[in-house]
Order: sequence, then structure tokens, then C-alpha cells
Amino acid sequence: LAVSLLFHMTRAAACPRSCKCKSLGEMRGWQVDCSSGRLEEVPALPLNTRRLYLQNNSLSTIPPGAFDGLLSLEEVKLFDNPWKCDCHILYLKLWLEDVSEPSLANVRCAAPAPVRMKPLKQLTGNELGICKRPLPIKSLEFFWRDLILIAAAIITLILVALALKFSKKLVCQIKLSQRASRRPRRHTPKAH
Repeated sequence: LAVSLLFHMTRAAACPRSCKCKSLGEMRGWQVDCSSGRLEEVPALPLNTRRLYLQNNSLSTIPPGAFDGLLSLEEVKLFDNPWKCDCHILYLKLWLEDVSEPSLANVRCAAPAPVRMKPLKQLTGNELGICKRPLPIKSLEFFWRDLILIAAAIITLILVALALKFSKKLVCQIKLSQRASRRPRRHTPKAH
């Protein structure tokens, strides 16, 4: 009885609040049904989820890595969601290509307009677009710092090269003047 109670408490704790979870048998995992729940984001899911139903919600994207821990997953349903098929959907596309090709065929885009109603499976990189994110402030600070350091290094190298060039000239002039001072002077007879 205690083991059964502990099992049911663990099940309840592992099941997301907005979903219905059903055990698929001892050590088999869970069926997690979050369909028709008006979800806008994927809840935290039990790691031993075998079947996942997220259809008919308000999901528009899946954050990268959201499904990476679901190693036991055998079935996933994601259709009837307003998927925004821009570069942020790439994680879901690649994940479905690896895990559930049939589910990928059923995911259709709701936005942006040029790809509306197209299956996600058919979209290419050009259609998914490029996400341009501004660099965070700290990254910009590092950029300027690095740029200044690079400029300082270049100026230093130029100064060292010039110093070497002038030092060679100086050494040559010193050697010439030393040679000239070592030569005996020839006396030329003065004409009377």
C-alpha cells in the first residue's frame, strides 16, 4: 500500500498541472496528454515521457533544448498549433526530423504570411529566415575593448618596425664613423 501511494504521489508530482498523465505500466514511462489546454509554452515534462500530446494548443514555437531530455519518447503530436515558422522554429524542425518524421509532416505554419499553411517539413533555410539579434551591451563593450587592443598592438608593431629600421641605420652610421676615425689620415704635401 505504501509503495502504491508513493508511486501515485510521484506520478502526480511529475505530471504538469495543465496535462493528464497516464502510466504505461511499470518502468514503461508516461503518456502525457496536454492537448486542448490553451498552452502557449511547453510545460516541464517528466523525463520518462513515452507519448506526448500537445496538439490543439496555442504553441507558436518551442525553445531550443526543450525536448532534449525526453530520451524515451516514442510518439509526439503537435498539429493544430499556430506555429510561427521563422528561424526560431528550426530547433523543432530538426528535432522532429530526428525523432518523429510523421509528426513533422503534420506541423503546419500559421505565420509569417509567405509560409502560412505550409508544412514545416517543406520549409528551407531561406524560408525560415535569418534571425538577426543585436549584440548585448556587454558584447559591444568587449568588441570596442578588443578593437582598441588590436589597434594598440598594430601601432606598437609599426613603432617597433620603425625603431628597428632607424636603429639599423644608426648602427651603420656608427660603424662608418668608427671606420673613418680608425683610418690613418694621409698627409698631402702642401704646394708652395
